[in-house]
Formats: sequence, C-alpha cells, structure tokens
Amino acid sequence: MPAERLLPTTEAEDLIALVREIARDELAPRAARAEEEARFPREVFRLLGRSGLLGLPYPEEYGGGAQPYEVYLQALEEISSAWMSVGVGLSVHVMSSYGLAAFGTEEQKARWLPDAVGGELLGGYALSEAHAGSDAAALSTRAVRRGDEYVVNGTKAWITHAGAADFYTLMARTSDDGGRGISCFFAPGVADGLSAAPPERKMGLTGSITAQLRFEDVALSADRLIGAEGDGLKIALSALDSGRLGIAATAVGLAQAALDEAVAYAKQRTQFGRAIIDFQGVEFMLADMAAAVDSARATYLQAARRRDRGLPFARQAAVAKLVCTDAAMKVTTDAVQVLGGAGYTRDFPVERYMREAKVLQIFEGTNQIQRLVIARHLRR
Repeated sequence: MPAERLLPTTEAEDLIALVREIARDELAPRAARAEEEARFPREVFRLLGRSGLLGLPYPEEYGGGAQPYEVYLQALEEISSAWMSVGVGLSVHVMSSYGLAAFGTEEQKARWLPDAVGGELLGGYALSEAHAGSDAAALSTRAVRRGDEYVVNGTKAWITHAGAADFYTLMARTSDDGGRGISCFFAPGVADGLSAAPPERKMGLTGSITAQLRFEDVALSADRLIGAEGDGLKIALSALDSGRLGIAATAVGLAQAALDEAVAYAKQRTQFGRAIIDFQGVEFMLADMAAAVDSARATYLQAARRRDRGLPFARQAAVAKLVCTDAAMKVTTDAVQVLGGAGYTRDFPVERYMREAKVLQIFEGTNQIQRLVIARHLRR
C-alpha cells in the first residue's frame, strides 16, 4: 500500500500523486525484465526529465522544480519503490548537478544548469577511485593547467552512469597539497580521451551502469572549473551530505516495496488452514518491518526539513543514511523469510530487493564512514 504522506502544500500533494502514477504505470511494469537483462533504461530518465523530475530541488529560473528537499525525497522514495535502479540514478543525477548549482558562478549556472536540470541530460558524479573510496582526499586523477585549458589524466571507479552520462561533476587533483589540492570541474560526457570501461558485474542494481571512467589527456576549458582551485573536496563533501539523503530515501522506498510484497503474500498464503499473517511469528515480523520503515522515513524527513530551513544537517544526513540503509537491508531480508522458499526464487521480487539493499550500506560513504561522521560531530 502507498505510504502515507504528510506534505506541506497542495502543489506537493499533486506532484507526489503524479510521481506515484508514473511509478505504478511506467516504471514498475518494466523493472523486473530490465534488471534481469542488465539493461540501462536511458529512455526512462528522459520520461522523468520531461515530467520535470530530474531537477525537482533546483530553482525555477534554471528549469528546476523549486521543491523543498522534503518533497523531492518523498518523490524519490516513490520512484525507488517501483524501480530501485531508476531511483538511485535520479539521486545521482541530482547530486551531480549540485556542485554547479551551489558553487558555480552566475555565468556558469546560466550556461549549463538549465540543461543539467531541465530534463534531457543525465549526470554522473566522478569522485571515487580504486584506492580512494572512503578516503576521498587521497584521489590521484590529475588536472594540469595549460594555458586556457586543464588536461586531465586518471581513472575514476564505481561511477554510476559511466559512459552514458551527458555530464560529470569531476573531482581532480590540481596540486599536491593533500585534500586542499583537489578541484571540481563540470565535465562534458563526451570528449576526446574520455572513455568508460565495461560495466561492473554486480549482485544488484543490474539495470544501473557502474563502471570505471578513464581520462587520457582530456582537455577541459578553464571556465569549467567550479569554485576556485582547491575547493573540490569542500564541494564534494557538501554534495555528499545532500546525496546521502537521496540514498536514504531510496532505501526507504525499497524497504516499503519489500514490506508491501511480504504483507500481500502473508495474507494469501495459507498453512494449516490459516493465512500465515495470522500466525504470531509472522505478524510480529511484519510489525517490526513496518516499524523499521516508518522510523527510517521519519529520520530522513527530519534531516531534510533541517536542510530546507537552512540549518546544519550533515550529522542528521549521516544518521539518515545509516538508519535507512540498515533498515532496508533488514526489511528486505525479512521479506525473503516471510515468503520462505518462494522468496528465494526469482518468481517474486523480494530476492532482487534483498540484493539491491546491500549496496546501499556501501556507496555514498559506507555505513562505517557514517558512524565516523556522527562521532566526529559528537566530539565537537
């Protein structure tokens, strides 16, 4: 059943109703087949873009939806409950537009942001490297200034939409001054010397492309530098605060889908002459699953409301990412248990949900990193 929504305006209610309709009619019927075939649904992102959903939290003057994060995240949850790969892709796109929107000059925003959030283009976030995952300050991809250009060399790893994105927010080293030597660039998706490796063979989110992104003497015009040289790590970490809220919302959407499937199955499956939902061992498990989903949703919404009010929210974003993704892992695992042997087959979607949940505890900062972030805030 659809999650109950407490939305701030009638406009927001209408928006979520539209998103729910798109999720039900356009996304859910395609998800299982596309995931089974490991097929990236680029056309679905065009549909979302033309529906105004790729730029929901960005200003109207640049083509965005001007929605508060509280509303954007609930829309993201609805999409994720229907098709997780698309929900994650939307979250990554919104995060990829953040550096330009928050730190770009007025000239840069006027030039690129309408296309980035307007619907036709898809973004990627190029931060991680094979030896610089959680330790973002240790990245080695280098951008060297040569006249009016920066020449980029290096390899990024675990990049969502690698090879399919129309633009990348790229973090590259411009000096050897540790984390202070990293800069941010708004890079085009197609350039001489830019290529993507074959997609990773993943246990879940198989409809989402994840691959290495290779830069071999890629020339970027100097006006593609976002902020000043050395601002890149600050921009990256700021983007991740918001991106973690996106992953939290997708996790709740996935958990809600698993809960709904488990409840529906428990109502119709009979053993010993009774529906299994009438057995205490099952109904208590379902109750715990519902409590986990509801409390996780409240956690991300609380963080989003702080963000919307302009209050510090980095600690709350880390809490939300930790709580919501751990909840998704447990709820999807329990959903498989409720369905029993059927849950372990591909005849039902809960086995896919369980496989998809695992990566949520890993990307946008592992949940061990979230604990580190939370602890650091407590020390202050």
